[in-house]
Amino acid sequence: MDDRVGARRLNTGVRLHARAVMPRVGLISDTHGLLRTEAVTFLRGSDFIVHAGDVGDVEVLDQLASLAPVTVVRGNNDKGAWADSIAETRILEVDDVLIYVLHDLAELDLDPVAAGFHVVVCGHSHRPLSETRSGVLYVNPGSAGPRRFKLPVSVGELQIVGGSITPRHVELAVPGAATCPHR
Repeated sequence: MDDRVGARRLNTGVRLHARAVMPRVGLISDTHGLLRTEAVTFLRGSDFIVHAGDVGDVEVLDQLASLAPVTVVRGNNDKGAWADSIAETRILEVDDVLIYVLHDLAELDLDPVAAGFHVVVCGHSHRPLSETRSGVLYVNPGSAGPRRFKLPVSVGELQIVGGSITPRHVELAVPGAATCPHR
């Protein structure tokens, strides 16, 4: 099975361990085949990128992989041969911070605290979220693809310094954004 996208390798293993000085993990989800220029601009300079599913098209991954190594999970709308090799969950380790990635938080089938995770990144709801529960940071970057209802079009990031994790959401300025046809 070929897991190469563009000139960079996707994180298709169980765990990717990486070290960077003050690493920045770019967060994106629910692109549904639309990778906006505004999202690319925001993600440029990331040390790693996490796509939390509903990618919509392998070209989105090709473009993201040209920016930084990509950790991606399959969303409920990721169908077809291009998506078959994408797992439903991934683990990314950045400077001893364990990040668990899945598309739909309702499908979380483990206890992140007991498993030693510091962060859970998800998508699916199209709603930006950043909250801490029992010492675990839960982050949803929101949807960067077609606008759904009146929800913002957004991306996010994690800044990791020492053991400290700082999340940030950014609403993208996309006037007249198209509406998402998916439920």
